[in-house]
Parts: sequence; C-alpha cells; structure tokens
Amino acid sequence: MSQPRRRAQPYHHGDLKNALLESARAILEQKGLKALTLRAVARKARVSHAAPYRHFKNLDSLLAALATEGFSELRAQIAAAGLVTGAAADRITHIGAAYMRFVSGRPALSRLMFGPQLRTRERFPELASAADGVGVEIGRSLDDPVLGMAVWAAVHGLAMLTLENVVDLGQRASGPDVLPSRAEILLRSLLALR
Repeated sequence: MSQPRRRAQPYHHGDLKNALLESARAILEQKGLKALTLRAVARKARVSHAAPYRHFKNLDSLLAALATEGFSELRAQIAAAGLVTGAAADRITHIGAAYMRFVSGRPALSRLMFGPQLRTRERFPELASAADGVGVEIGRSLDDPVLGMAVWAAVHGLAMLTLENVVDLGQRASGPDVLPSRAEILLRSLLALR
C-alpha cells in the first residue's frame, strides 16, 4: 500500500519576507543559532523549502537581515532612553539600562549581532550602517560622539560579560530582569569617580 503523496507547501505568501524573518527570530531565540537554517525557517513559516531564496541568497543574508533589524531596534531603544532630561550622567545611565535590557531580553540576537557568526559581514553594507548607527545614536544622545563611543564600549563590555555569565550582577540568582538596574548602579559609580 503506497503512502499518499504530500502536497508541496506553496511558497506564495502575502508577506513572505516578514514571515520568514519572524520565523527566523523565533527559531533564533527559542532554539539558538545552530537550529537556524533556511529549511527550518521555511518549515516554521509554512512555505516551501525554496521560498526563502526569493528574498535571501543564503543563510548569511538572512542572518545579516536579522542582525540589521536588531541594530535598528537597539538604536531606537537607545534614542528613547537618551530623551531623558537632566545631566549627562542621567542620560548615560538610562542608555546603559536600555542597552542591558535589550541584550538580556534578546540574548541570541545580541550574540548574532556582535559575534563571529556572520563570516561575510563586509558583504552587507546595510548591516555595517545599522551597527554604526548605534554608536552615532549614543553620541547624539550625549551631544558628544567621543563620549558616546566610550559609553558604548563600557556598556557593551558589561552587557557581554553578563550575557556570558562571566560577571554576576545578580542574574544567576534573580534572573536577567535585574541587569538594567544593576547597570545603572555601576555606571553611576563610574561617573562618580570623575
């Protein structure tokens, strides 16, 4: 007795690119980068295995699109945090908390954005522009591009150290929700030394 043939899943979709990106984000955050393949994304989006190639040349181009979106989202959160009125120290601590909130809330995406997984990063100018935009936004928020770069380096270093559990700011016992407030405390301590 022969098995009934499965119908190929159609690749027609109302908004295929966004459906693929949404599926990729879900796989990335739920299962990690190793589980993220174009076939897995197609399966999750309920489209044919060939459908992702309509928008993404290969897996690296999909990863670059995800990282670019991540940098844009991070920049928007930094811009909102930088709107706080008051001294530069207040803006710095709010930016640091926003940065930490993003990294702790989107750990797999953060690892993709800043990690070595994108071996062909130089082939994606929109990714480089989006990444540079984070530094530009911090500098703009502080009215000082050099201070912005220093703040970015400090906050990013702290975020990565906590993300990889090298430094424990309470996240091991209390979870990642404590990280934004702990980042603020550390930044205020650092700024008090000036």
